[in-house]
Amino acid sequence: MMKTKKFALALIPAITLALMACGGTPATNNAQAATKENNSSSSVNKPVNTQVDKNVPADVAKAITQTLQTNYASQNLQVLSITTTPITGLYEVVVSGKQITYTDATGQFMLVGDLIATKEGRSLTEERKAILNQVDFNALPFDKAIKEVRGNGALKVAVFSDPDCPYCKRLERELAKMTNVTIYNFMMPIPSLHADAARKAVQIWCQPNRTQVWNAWMREGKAIPKVAECANPVAETTALGESFGFNGTPTLVFPNGKTQSGYLPMPEMEIVIKQNQK
Repeated sequence: MMKTKKFALALIPAITLALMACGGTPATNNAQAATKENNSSSSVNKPVNTQVDKNVPADVAKAITQTLQTNYASQNLQVLSITTTPITGLYEVVVSGKQITYTDATGQFMLVGDLIATKEGRSLTEERKAILNQVDFNALPFDKAIKEVRGNGALKVAVFSDPDCPYCKRLERELAKMTNVTIYNFMMPIPSLHADAARKAVQIWCQPNRTQVWNAWMREGKAIPKVAECANPVAETTALGESFGFNGTPTLVFPNGKTQSGYLPMPEMEIVIKQNQK
């Protein structure tokens, strides 16, 4: 289980609930504003080069792209990629936020949901999501994370987390049971779900010992000492999570590039972390 938010641009109201397990709104408008001011790598409001599979006819790719981006121009929708599917005439279209949808050759009709190979019981959609959501772990801005080393720190995991998310707190209590792990917490508050989350994230970052305060708050429920605001990466790490297509917290990123959304109890979580180191 995890807490989620709606697609950052309120994409296509009719299908938003189908795309997300739980409703929400953008992580923070301030995060987007700060991202623009800092010229970050976020692609919101910037044209993108759509990646088109070689088996997709050029006229089909053009029609789908133009139709969707015209129909949802007010929401800044971008078509990121178009590929074929096992169903003739149905195309996989990845749009802003790395969300997978399916359309006909014109883009006039859209489907949202899992494409299932019934013989094997495989979700082709989930398999594609795993590929699309791969992250270059070593390229993460670790200086913008709250770092904790337990034991020799041999195992590594990054977590995008909201300081007021109950599932994030449950995850932290499970992480506290682990030994020999290095944890990098990137704060990704979702104020639409937790109105005070962004303020708490800044307060935690500005502490003299942010790791200690983070653990005390998340694992023990101890109050966050009040400090003066300081320069902080909260808007940047929030925008980073959004650029990866993370729609909720907690989201774990492993050294092999794979991601895992939601809370897992021990010992299952430790097994997953060990299996995804390389």
